[in-house]
Amino acid sequence: MRGPPFPDILFDHLPEPVTITGGTVELPGILTFPPVPSGVVVFAHGSGSSRFSARNRFVADALVQANFGSLLFDLLSEAEAQDRTNVFDVPLLAARLRMATDWLQASPAAAGLPIGYFGASTGAAAALVAAAAASPVVRAVVSRGGRPDLAGDSLPRVTVPTLLIVGEADADVLELNRAALRRLGGVKQLVVVPGATHLFEEPGALDRVAGLAAFWFGRHLGAEPARKAS
Repeated sequence: MRGPPFPDILFDHLPEPVTITGGTVELPGILTFPPVPSGVVVFAHGSGSSRFSARNRFVADALVQANFGSLLFDLLSEAEAQDRTNVFDVPLLAARLRMATDWLQASPAAAGLPIGYFGASTGAAAALVAAAAASPVVRAVVSRGGRPDLAGDSLPRVTVPTLLIVGEADADVLELNRAALRRLGGVKQLVVVPGATHLFEEPGALDRVAGLAAFWFGRHLGAEPARKAS
């Protein structure tokens, strides 16, 4: 028997399994809130990854410590993920992010909270496309080793503050991010992490990503706590 669509009680820093629904689509997710959230960040994983991405979970934990809720979820169902074309279908992935945003807005746990997107790899492109078309509730985007270039003509329509984080040794992706930065609208910044490669596996590299994300969301997502989780 399936439980309620939203958890009745959100314990401090304790992840809660949830099901994000939209039409006939059901996607599993992990929702976590601190005691007094200032906002909530929705994660968009890259190709071949899922809600269990170790790197995204690391960043999500750091954001919860910084008083932001986090939602990690699978952008595709198990059946959809078997088709590799879906994995790189940026408009489809962006639609799933918007679905998760609508779901969050309807959730008692997140009611009234500003929302940010954190995207990795192809998920970063999806986050930018979704942000370009989203309501004002989405206030900031952070990309980790992302492919913002895949957002194409959506880039100039992105008006929310956007932070692109790229490893210094990730040469090809760094050039793609520099080109995308020039096309982005709104407040924007590119930060290069010294010595880091695409997966930020070097000592301290992912800590740097988490710190930059917490700073960006703290500045742009909302400094004042919106409500206390109960």
